[in-house]
Amino acid sequence: MIGTIIIFLLIFFVIVMGHEFGHFLIAKVNGIRVNEFAIGMGPKIAGFKKGETEYALRAFPLGGACIFEGEDGLEAAKEEASAAGTPADKTGRGALQNVPVDVDRGNFQNAPVWSRIATVFAGPLFNFLLAFIFAIMVAGYAGADLPVLGSVVEGSAAETAGMQAGDKILRFNSKINLAREISLEMALNKTGEPVKVVYERDGQEYETTLTPIYNEEAGKYLVGFQNYASYDEAKGTKLFRYAWYQLRFCIKNSVLSVKSLVEGKLSKNDVAGPVGMAQIVDQVKTAAEPGGPMLVFMNMVNLAMLLSVSLGVMNLLPLPALDGGRLVFLFLEVLRGKPIPPEKEGVIHFAGFVALMVLMVFVMFNDIQRIIG
Repeated sequence: MIGTIIIFLLIFFVIVMGHEFGHFLIAKVNGIRVNEFAIGMGPKIAGFKKGETEYALRAFPLGGACIFEGEDGLEAAKEEASAAGTPADKTGRGALQNVPVDVDRGNFQNAPVWSRIATVFAGPLFNFLLAFIFAIMVAGYAGADLPVLGSVVEGSAAETAGMQAGDKILRFNSKINLAREISLEMALNKTGEPVKVVYERDGQEYETTLTPIYNEEAGKYLVGFQNYASYDEAKGTKLFRYAWYQLRFCIKNSVLSVKSLVEGKLSKNDVAGPVGMAQIVDQVKTAAEPGGPMLVFMNMVNLAMLLSVSLGVMNLLPLPALDGGRLVFLFLEVLRGKPIPPEKEGVIHFAGFVALMVLMVFVMFNDIQRIIG
């Protein structure tokens, strides 16, 4: 179990580091001062200061933070301006009138709005870039699972529709490139909704609609595909194409999972926090161990890819305290020509942060309860 915890913390460290480094790097490029770069939340257990930035490792693996100068409003800058005997700007624009350069330099609110948008968006973007690096590693090791039917189940919807072994699936509700996309669609199909399928046979395309049949033994709806994965090595330019397919699958997985959760198609037991993720790491590690250290390592890379994408997608949700919520305010500023008053935005983000902490506590409690159960 100690090994599992160490692996989980390493994965957490890498994906959160990638996210916060995105914010950090683009902030620096745009001349925005970064006061703190932190991994984890809660009490600081280690850290140092270099230049204008304090680098900290905090106790709880619940996220991270890249704290910019003046991120939560202009009050500090206004106080400094007042102390310097110069009036602060009353427009709420974020640029101070007649303020000395040394007072104004590096304030997040005073950066051009598109610089702030780039800085906020960079966190999720770097998660996707990091995930693509992981996808290249996974594709190079395992190749790609192409959606080619090995066989169909007798009496199934697929057989009734005339589908045969060797058919290549091109669309399964939407365009697909990997066999696992079929598994994802069926895992989220909780009510047996019809599936529109386009497949290729002998160079000719065919279209059909399959109505899944509930399988008591499996406990879910099935269309009757069997062994529907033909593996291909990722050689030459295929490496980057297959890596892109893997990344796109992870994004689709995360987006559809969030959509299903909002629609009530998933339960609280389908959501995992840090404790649940550590349990998943342990399960994947245990399953891969018979294949040797390399298989364990590549499974951890694959898991890190999925978690990095999930972090990126979740942070883009338009909710207060998340990057997506901050982007909403910034785009409103673009449309209005002036920002929402910083104090009002701060209250909304603080309320969102409190709600997020309550949700994290609930998810962690649910993880522990599920494990005990």
